[in-house]
Amino acid sequence: MVDVDVRTRNNVVVTGNPDGPVVMLAHGFGCDQAMWRLVVPVLEPTCRVVLFDYVGAGRSDLSAWTEQRYSTLDGYTRDVLEICDELDLRDVVFVGHSVSAMVGVLAVAARPAVFAKLVLVTPSPRYLDDGDYRGGFSAADIDELLDSLESNYLGWSAQMAPVIMGNPDRPELGAELTNSFCRTDPEVARVFARTTFLSDNRADLEKVSVPALVLECRHDAIAPPEVGAYVHARIPGSTRVTLDATGHCPQLSAPDQTAAAIARFVTGAP
Repeated sequence: MVDVDVRTRNNVVVTGNPDGPVVMLAHGFGCDQAMWRLVVPVLEPTCRVVLFDYVGAGRSDLSAWTEQRYSTLDGYTRDVLEICDELDLRDVVFVGHSVSAMVGVLAVAARPAVFAKLVLVTPSPRYLDDGDYRGGFSAADIDELLDSLESNYLGWSAQMAPVIMGNPDRPELGAELTNSFCRTDPEVARVFARTTFLSDNRADLEKVSVPALVLECRHDAIAPPEVGAYVHARIPGSTRVTLDATGHCPQLSAPDQTAAAIARFVTGAP
């Protein structure tokens, strides 16, 4: 890995109220910090908002990416913790979307003193079904998904992004996610996809020692309600909120609801 400044490496952007609580927004697979653009204006008046791109995503420094580091979620967790150290952040409310929800779980477990709260947006600790556990995908499903991604990434993106986004009556949302996927380097995407869809963080949920919000959508093909219920049941004292929304990316499909739920949790408002 090339040694570069953390702020440059992860394209860190800090905005909002410098005296407010720190809210760190983390994007999911195939995305970047732009996915939060409709949520940020709601948070900026009262919160200090920290945005970033994981190495390999968005405007991060691609020269800092290595397969060895980013073949497990630990590499992404290190990104988060190194940003917190670089900015000297404390009492962070970490908001993780999709796979970043589990990155947040791992970050809190590793350095609980850094974090005040954890928001898990459409989380899944394991995508594969396993006995009584229903992650939503069979082993054959995952094998087919990964094989398709590796053989034709652009074609896979065009096919899968609208499924992940949901909301077929709003095709512009699926198109945005497709474009985001297509901007990602195929090699980075291949490694991140395997890291995401083959991960199993079920045992890590009980290690969360800060207040946690499980934020799910009513209909989500990637993380169905059974998964949200599982996460909620295994994080001690967590709160579960089901948005009246469809798809896996409520920060785009239902940004007002998503932002309001995050803001209420940050401030402790009912």
